[in-house]
Amino acid sequence: MSIETLTAAVRNISDFPIKGIQFKDITTLFQSPTHLKELSDILYERYKDKGITKVVGIESRGFFMGPATALRLNAGFVPIRKPGKLPYTVIEEKYTKEYGVDAIQIHQDAITEDDVVLLHDDLLATGGTMAAAYKLVKKMQAKKIYINFLIELEMLNGRALFPDDVEINTILRYDI
Repeated sequence: MSIETLTAAVRNISDFPIKGIQFKDITTLFQSPTHLKELSDILYERYKDKGITKVVGIESRGFFMGPATALRLNAGFVPIRKPGKLPYTVIEEKYTKEYGVDAIQIHQDAITEDDVVLLHDDLLATGGTMAAAYKLVKKMQAKKIYINFLIELEMLNGRALFPDDVEINTILRYDI
């Protein structure tokens, strides 16, 4: 298996969710046990020696590989969710999207200053959601934060939102 094989397996859907967008559908990767195992192996190999104690997945597509990666790394899993979805006391970060302001939340006790965190989501496009997630975890004073995406749309330059000292990894990269 190769990165090229995984890249080719992602389905492109034109004009979704709105006209002019070429959506990268990763469900095709998860339907194949071979592709799913390859993704799991890549994530494990990248982070096995980083001392990760918590994998933080962003709702909802960060919930696909996040728990599996946490399990392989012998780490806990923490969800970041949209407002009103978490049952305990939360902290919140608001961020601007193309069409307005949104927010994400995390339980106030989910991360400690002893944690080494892997923030995980499916896609790096403009980077707003992950930048908000990074700010949330940073407020919680985690010892170290890594960021990972399955896919990066490079031409949107989402990496520019993050400090230079943050290690950002993506598995699959697309120009469009």
